[in-house]
Amino acid sequence: MYKILVTGGNGQLGSEIKELSSSFTNDSFFFTDTSNLDITNHAVVAAFIKTNNIDVIVNCAAYTAVDKAESEPELADAINHLAVKNLAIIARERGAKLIHISTDYVFDGTGHKPYVETDTPNPQSVYGQTKLDGELAMQAINPANSIIIRTSWVFSNFGSNFVKTMLRIGQECKEISVVSDQIGSPTYAYDLAKAILEILPQIKNDQVAIYHYTNSGICSWSDFAKAIFKIKGIDLRVNPISTKQYPTSAIRPQYSVLETNKIKMVYGTTLANWKNSLNSCLNKLK
Repeated sequence: MYKILVTGGNGQLGSEIKELSSSFTNDSFFFTDTSNLDITNHAVVAAFIKTNNIDVIVNCAAYTAVDKAESEPELADAINHLAVKNLAIIARERGAKLIHISTDYVFDGTGHKPYVETDTPNPQSVYGQTKLDGELAMQAINPANSIIIRTSWVFSNFGSNFVKTMLRIGQECKEISVVSDQIGSPTYAYDLAKAILEILPQIKNDQVAIYHYTNSGICSWSDFAKAIFKIKGIDLRVNPISTKQYPTSAIRPQYSVLETNKIKMVYGTTLANWKNSLNSCLNKLK
């Protein structure tokens, strides 16, 4: 039986873990967010974890406003880096497992083959850099039985995400322009949440290990949009455009497909195709 702290409990991934938690009746779950636990405050987190005898931390908390991070680097760093450092120190002191969620944005996206866990990161944005700094801090502190899971293009029927944005636009417009030269793998937060809870008892390692988890298959953002509208039967024209035609404050990786063989080999994790998972998500959103 585990006592599991899930930070970022109201985000996409945290909310999916909350939904699934009722199936894991032997474990006790504590879901927190910024309103009831400031993970940037070491003393507050340490006291919470000690009081509640927490033995697993799943860190879903993150500053994810990619463009806004360019103008709020200190806040992004506090949440994506310094808070992770706090959690890692406390996990090591208490012998707790730590599962930390990271991102494809730690890579520059200039390659043309899926990134493996050992590829050299080279973030191009404040968001990507702060997420990498969190990874590096956790690895330096090295709490035992702890892992980093990098994921990408997360969607869910909770929170704000690309799928929900497209559905809203589908009610308002007859056509839309979507970037077609950024390539990645969408990830259904429900699938990732389920994988985390299933691998948790298996985690046993001396050095912090990094894994990649996404749904299988790759696409562009415009392909993703077309699939959403097709499944929902929305008659809307999607015009593919280049990244240059849609300038943003933060630089996005052009190709950020993550190689997922390692997590499949080590934990026997199965990865659903993103289109099937999108279908499941859209059915729930009815």
